[in-house]
Amino acid sequence: MKRKTIYLLLSLLLPVCSQAYEPEFSTAGFFRVENSGREVFSMNPAWRFSKGAHPGAETVGYNDREWAVVSLPNGIEYLPTEASGCINYQGQVWYRKHFTLNENLKGKKLFLHFEAIMGKSKIYINGQLQKEHFGGYLPIVIDVTDSMHWGEENVIAVWADNSDDPAYPPGKPQQSLDFTYFGGIYRDCWLIAHNSVYITDPNYENEIAGGGIFVAFDKVSDTSAQVLLNTHIRNTDKRAFQGTVEYDLRQTDGKQIAHLNNQIVVKPGKAIRTNSKIVVNQPLLWSPESPTLYNLIVRIRDKSGTVVDGYRRRIGIRSIEFKGADGFWLNGKPYDSPLIGANRHQDFAIVGNAVPNSIHWRDAKKLRDAGMKVIRNAHCPQDPAFMDACDELGLFVIVNTPGWQFWNDAPEFAQRVYNDIRNLVRRDRNHPSVWMWEPILNETWYPADFARNAKEIVEAEYPYAYCYSGCDSEAKGKEHFQVLFTHPLNGGGGAYSTKNIKKELTYFTREWGDNVDDWSSHNSPSRVARNWGEQAMLIQAQHYACPPYQYTSYDALYRTPRQHIGGCLWHSFDHQRGYHPDPFYGGIMDVFRQPKYSYYMFMSQRSPERQERLFETGPMVHIAHEMTPFSSNDVTVYSNCEEVSLTFIKGGQTQTYTRKKEKEGMPSPIITFKDAYHFMDDKALSRKGKQEDVYLLAEGRINGKVVASHKVAPARRPEQLLLWIDNEGTELQATGSDFVTVIAAVADKNGHIKRLNNYVIRFSIAGEGHIVGGADVFANPSPIRWGTAPVLIQSTLKPGKITLTACVLFEGSQMPVSATLELESKPSRLPLIYSYSEADVQSKTANLNSLMGSSVRSDKELEKERKEKEENIRKLKEVERQQEEFGEK
Repeated sequence: MKRKTIYLLLSLLLPVCSQAYEPEFSTAGFFRVENSGREVFSMNPAWRFSKGAHPGAETVGYNDREWAVVSLPNGIEYLPTEASGCINYQGQVWYRKHFTLNENLKGKKLFLHFEAIMGKSKIYINGQLQKEHFGGYLPIVIDVTDSMHWGEENVIAVWADNSDDPAYPPGKPQQSLDFTYFGGIYRDCWLIAHNSVYITDPNYENEIAGGGIFVAFDKVSDTSAQVLLNTHIRNTDKRAFQGTVEYDLRQTDGKQIAHLNNQIVVKPGKAIRTNSKIVVNQPLLWSPESPTLYNLIVRIRDKSGTVVDGYRRRIGIRSIEFKGADGFWLNGKPYDSPLIGANRHQDFAIVGNAVPNSIHWRDAKKLRDAGMKVIRNAHCPQDPAFMDACDELGLFVIVNTPGWQFWNDAPEFAQRVYNDIRNLVRRDRNHPSVWMWEPILNETWYPADFARNAKEIVEAEYPYAYCYSGCDSEAKGKEHFQVLFTHPLNGGGGAYSTKNIKKELTYFTREWGDNVDDWSSHNSPSRVARNWGEQAMLIQAQHYACPPYQYTSYDALYRTPRQHIGGCLWHSFDHQRGYHPDPFYGGIMDVFRQPKYSYYMFMSQRSPERQERLFETGPMVHIAHEMTPFSSNDVTVYSNCEEVSLTFIKGGQTQTYTRKKEKEGMPSPIITFKDAYHFMDDKALSRKGKQEDVYLLAEGRINGKVVASHKVAPARRPEQLLLWIDNEGTELQATGSDFVTVIAAVADKNGHIKRLNNYVIRFSIAGEGHIVGGADVFANPSPIRWGTAPVLIQSTLKPGKITLTACVLFEGSQMPVSATLELESKPSRLPLIYSYSEADVQSKTANLNSLMGSSVRSDKELEKERKEKEENIRKLKEVERQQEEFGEK
């Protein structure tokens, strides 16, 4: 039976909800411009998928009807949140996509752009092998112009294998790897259509410092900056092309800053590279504090003025310099503080590495809200969407070559590493967020000439100012680098000591904070699962801030001379690992991105000055205390305010902490209010019916004025479930793969979360969405951990309302009342190409799995349940009265 195909062409300018912010994501390295002759289509929806070897699966007529249907990004499988120890699938997989192209595209140049496929892969178009690729982190671009069939179905078949293979980086066996490869086509896939004269793709052309548009900067200051433009244009027509390349530089509000036209002639079947320069006066410079972006619109016009190709890039004008003993300089000025940030692996709970663009943006947003200013992409080039987010939110990035503790002497291994270095620079060179390149292989004893070769490749691919590379301070070839990775002197020496520093070099700590007993057990005060509770999380936060022993910490990094310019925490999020049965628990957030106390400790180090930014700024105060019967008598508070007061329960007493200005050390030391909480004080007031008088109130003041506050009260009887969306204010798009995190919590009648409980939550869903995972991976039903149970809600391909219901697994008349949440998915912002019949199979399967074992309740049913339980609680008052009368204390 021939598949029915749906071909959607949706406007890029759909209205945005006034209460939601929609970040922009590039496609194949650019942003689409209307009426440019260039079109972008998402190939993500509706791929047939199967694990294992399937002989003949590359052929057009292969029967894949029994295979599952998935949408990209896809990570092969869903996994439990405790997915370390190599429990993930390792082996061969196949993907097959059926689609029919619109006749309007006939005669266009067509490129298929995979952002990444994990492991080694082969791509077939209509039965013909088009590309074989080794490596899982960089683009695979194929010219499919002559491979498409018109008026009939096309088939893309992709074979991929994430098994151990030392022939390409990272190369190390997964059972001895400190992170997880996962697998599949785990990033986006695009179809790019344009005319015969076009701006090329840098990852396709394979030309040193060429391909696409290269934007660099020189002589940057507050008064002026030079924007250097190198554009690679190809003509595949049989006739010579005469016309112009046009540059239009605009602020994000649309104000034109510069306009430039260059005459060009491109011979038939040839390509040219044009060089231009724009001088911008009084530029709005990019920095972490003010990540100002410009829109650079590039158009190619023929001699009649008709636009034949074009697109938009977002650029940020900035200069970066590492000046040895004088430290790091940004935009011609010394940067006023150490740059503190974190490392990031890209995996997420349940889905592994296969996360949609929205999650990458939310990750960056959460890290920037915490006051971080630099992210190290450990240990690979990460999703282009994450780089876009860092540009927008003001996060510097250290871009890494794929690799970790492994070298293979076979010549092809080195060549593949070198190819990775070339292609990561070509992919990321235009991002203002790129702070430095890390082209060497992480913690690897490679040959003596490798480091020099790696650095020379970076400089060849980026032959302009403000290009720097970093290297291990104890690695071979370190003498070729100006930035070395090490620990500060007063960090106790550590693995690499800076006792013998050279004035011309700059130092940075690329990994700090992790502190294990040995490299087998991995017991550590820095590795704390969120559900281990208050004491464990407080110790982790104290360890990261300023421990009572000599160790590299936030405080230590602030006590270094300017020559040591900061450090990246290991690690921002909990993540899965290959060589250890336990996940890495050292994140300041868990695998669902729920914060631990250390998240608020980091947040308290940010500047108290409030700015109008996409990320959170300004004063904050947070009480790290839950007021349980097992909570400490001392109360810990994190704040960046000048003065913090704590009002506590013993007669409304107040303690006040006033911060002393220090020349050295972390900006905001942890505040401890001694002996401020006692459970027996809570009990005494509660027995008198004065539960509302039991609370902790922290108030932060600047210049004597209260600018931030946080109130905590003990959770009483669990009476209800709460549901809320953790989406950083962004919308869910109907792409078939986008998802949001929804949090369920057990709470008392006033909404205080009951952290200490062992309920299990069952979710059910109706409408245009489904629950990611199921009982097999403990996603649904889900156990409560530290008061909450997250669930991932994934969209279908049809926009619409989604209703989610949460209830306790074992229901009874005295159990907490269920909760219902409504959300809505919005139309995809990009046109989608997919087979309607394939998508229909995916939707039916997903919805069946989501609804299995439970049903969605109506509002009337929920209200009836709530009233019945309120009546039961009223009746319990008699039980309480009798307990009091019989002397129960």
